[in-house]
Amino acid sequence: MSSFKIEGGHRLKGTICPQGAKNEALELIAATLLTDEEVRLDNVPDILDVNNLLQLIADMGAEVRRHDNGCVTVRAAEMNLSYMQSEDFLSRCQRLRGSVLLLGPLLARFGHAAIAKPGGDKIGRRRLDTHFYGFKKLGAMFCHNEDAGTFEIQCPEGLRGSYMLLDEASITGTANIIMAAALAEGTTTIYNAACEPYIQQLCRLLTRMGAKIEGIASNLLTIHGVTSLHGASIRVLPDMIEVGSFIGMAAIAGDGITIKDVSYSDLGIIPDCFRRLGITVERRGDDIYVPRHEHYEIESFIDGSIMTLADAPWPGLTPDLISVLIVVATQAKGSVLFHQKMFESRLFFVDKLIDMGAQILLCDPHRAVVIGHDHALRLRARRMASPDIRAGIALLIAALSAEGTSIIDNIEQIDRGYECIEQRLGKLGAVIERID
Repeated sequence: MSSFKIEGGHRLKGTICPQGAKNEALELIAATLLTDEEVRLDNVPDILDVNNLLQLIADMGAEVRRHDNGCVTVRAAEMNLSYMQSEDFLSRCQRLRGSVLLLGPLLARFGHAAIAKPGGDKIGRRRLDTHFYGFKKLGAMFCHNEDAGTFEIQCPEGLRGSYMLLDEASITGTANIIMAAALAEGTTTIYNAACEPYIQQLCRLLTRMGAKIEGIASNLLTIHGVTSLHGASIRVLPDMIEVGSFIGMAAIAGDGITIKDVSYSDLGIIPDCFRRLGITVERRGDDIYVPRHEHYEIESFIDGSIMTLADAPWPGLTPDLISVLIVVATQAKGSVLFHQKMFESRLFFVDKLIDMGAQILLCDPHRAVVIGHDHALRLRARRMASPDIRAGIALLIAALSAEGTSIIDNIEQIDRGYECIEQRLGKLGAVIERID
């Protein structure tokens, strides 16, 4: 078990590049199983969750090669389907949330798939009903072994296209259904589909592989099934969550930071959410520059009421950045209500910020009010543990701005989503050390 030792109070300055998007990479890796030809993925992040999924499909029989500069090639020509029934496979699925993305391509190509209940962040209930609703609409049969904690889905006679209206715009659910429908017989229509840039990228890869998909970037997708897919290549987008994390870090602890090659058009509402907290976010071509902020003031609504920031399906604010925005708000002038609608345990990390001196009222599991210090009171260093990826990076940002030396334990959670973060921040002037 490793920890980060962070000496706060050092202003960060310079240029940093975001890594490839974790969530997109997981979807694209799963999609490589839809063909027996080679698929090339560029800008794949070298992080724990991605590497674990690559290793998992390699152990299933796929030929996986990592090349320089984040390039990964996968050729899933000969798959060992019996491995899916092994204890080793099921136990590894329990530790990897991304394993659920294997269901769609395995079902579409081989007519059968099984996983254990997937793990991941402890941020509240994350149901899988949308995935299996979509599979059943395509004609598959579903079995849940509650005692063993396993899910099995099969369709020996082949999938058939269907119309479906999803009860939630689940990102991984939409991705799974798209991959299954790509090889189904006939036409599938998915209404209330997730339409995040990462889903758009998945659709683009599949169309390059020979799939026929209409409505990309909308919540109404039409997929005309084909009999087979072939090899293709695509470049993973910059990680919008990491871009947002760096904006927050630059706002609270920066002395002028440039974030390079952010794919600005794919950031959606993220820059504007920081601007509502009073942060200057300058677009410079496809880069973002955040100057040093001695003070920043939270906006109010036109009628004078308190600013509210709430997560929502794309193009709304991603829930993954609520934690970072909360940390930034602690040093602003003014107050803001954060409403985390999607996950009921994601705000519980604020008790650690309160211990650091932040003025936060946790109203309930979904809502918190932050009363900004306006830099009148600095956060105090503490020892704390990272409960999940996004809370972990938020605590790291808080520690960078705090007075004294902080220790963050359980940083394996941060490693799941952020590549070599201590080395990259060290180049900006952060004093951060990985310790056992």
